[in-house]
Amino acid sequence: MATRLKEKFQNEAAPALKQKFGYKNDMEIPKIHKVVINMGLGDCKDNAKALENAVAELTQIAGQKPIVTKARKSVANFKLRQGMSVGAKVTLRGERMEEFVDKLVNIVLPRVRDFRGVSGKAFDGRGNYALALRDQLIFPEINYDKVEKVRGMEIIFVTSAKTDEECKELLSLLGMPYAQ
Repeated sequence: MATRLKEKFQNEAAPALKQKFGYKNDMEIPKIHKVVINMGLGDCKDNAKALENAVAELTQIAGQKPIVTKARKSVANFKLRQGMSVGAKVTLRGERMEEFVDKLVNIVLPRVRDFRGVSGKAFDGRGNYALALRDQLIFPEINYDKVEKVRGMEIIFVTSAKTDEECKELLSLLGMPYAQ
């Protein structure tokens, strides 16, 4: 069973990209390889319960258990020791990734207060896009009453596009609402 995003890519986005950029081969058409969701949890370094809650929320959002990232170096100014838990990240591929991107574009982003579109400048120069969200409450899976602390997250779209222009066109054809 193909997801809505996969059908939209095959029926609308791929032919439009092929025509716009003049690809000779279907394998040249850029695709989304993976989506990485990263949540910084620096304030949880002393509180194990808060870390568990944040990991549980990220699990609900992504539909997959995240890995807890550890500090690589000790930083005295931040009272940080090497090996302390400082974040959580999850990498989505395949069907889970397609369902997450579909949900993000069609359900989550329209729920953002005063939303006028995502920034068209957050490309890395190699055809990848980064998006930051201020809170996890805009996701429908999160129960508002059980949230202890509002946390932001970064969502990185890793694509096979060679340029930022190709990546922007791919994401906009898949429904990403860019600000004018």
